Amino acid sequence: MYYAIRETLKASKTRPTSPFVAVMTVDEWKDQKESFNMGIDLEMSLSDIYGSKAVVNYDSLTGTFSIPDRSDLSKEYHEFAFALDETGIVFIDNSGFAEKIIKTIQRTKRWRSPGIERFLYDFLETIVKDDLHLMEQYERELDHLEDLLMATEDNSCISQVNEIRGNARDLRVHYSQLIDLSQELEENENGFFADDNIRYFHMFTSRVERLYNLASYLHDYTEQLGDVYHLQLEAKQNRIMTVLTVVSTIFMPLTLITGWFGMNFRYMPELESPWAYPLVIIISVVIIVASLIYFKKKKLL
Repeated sequence: MYYAIRETLKASKTRPTSPFVAVMTVDEWKDQKESFNMGIDLEMSLSDIYGSKAVVNYDSLTGTFSIPDRSDLSKEYHEFAFALDETGIVFIDNSGFAEKIIKTIQRTKRWRSPGIERFLYDFLETIVKDDLHLMEQYERELDHLEDLLMATEDNSCISQVNEIRGNARDLRVHYSQLIDLSQELEENENGFFADDNIRYFHMFTSRVERLYNLASYLHDYTEQLGDVYHLQLEAKQNRIMTVLTVVSTIFMPLTLITGWFGMNFRYMPELESPWAYPLVIIISVVIIVASLIYFKKKKLL
C-alpha cells in the first residue's frame, strides 16, 4: 500500500511522486526492493529484530522497530523494519501494526508543511502518545500499594509492585532505543532531511528523554517499596524471634523444676508432703507472672 505525503496522507495503489510512504510484507519487499533504488541489499527477516534502531547506509537509512504492547507489556512486541531515503520511506511489516499507525495519522493529522520529516515525527509520536498517562497510572497505583504496605502490612501486593518494576524496566529500555534512533535521524548524515525540519527529531528526542526519566523514577520507586517490604518482613521475623525467646526464657526455670522433681529419689525433700504438689504449682505460676511483668517492662512483649 502506498501513501502520498500531502496535506494529509493520500492512499494510492501505485507509487506516488516523492515524498511517499509504503507498507509492504517481507515477500513484497523482496520482489520490489530493486525498484526503489535505495542502493542497499536489505535481506529482511523479521525474526532477527532485537530492538528499535537506525543504521546509516551510503544511499539510504534502514532500521527496525520493536514496540511493546502498552495494554500488556508481557506480550510479544510489535516488530517491523523500515528503509528510507530522500524520496520516501518503506515499512516492511507482516503484522499490520505499522499500517495501523499510518491509518491513525491519516485520520487525525493535517499538515501545513507536509514532508517526510513531519510524517516521521508523527509516526514516532503515535508510538508514545499515551505513555504519559500510563506513567501517571503506574504512579497512582504505586502510591496506593505504598499505603497498603505502610498501614496494613499487607505484603500480598508486592507481586503487583514487582510487575510494575518489570514494566518500567522494559519501557526504559524501549525509550533508550527510541532516543538513539531519533538522534540518528537528527544527525541527518546523508542529508535526506531539510535542515529546518530537523527540529522535529529534536522535539521527539526531548519528549522521550522525559518519558525515560519517568520510567527510571518509577523503577526506583518500586525498588524503594521492595526495600520497605523486606524491612517489614525482617521486623516481623524479629518480633516472632523475640516472642519465641521470651517463651523459652519463661519455661527454662519450669523445665528445671520438673526435671528435679521427675528424678524421684527416695529421700527427696517434700516428696511425701501433701503440700508439695500445690507448692510447685504456685512457684511455677509466680515464676511465669514475674517473668511476664519483667519482659513487659522491658517492652519485649
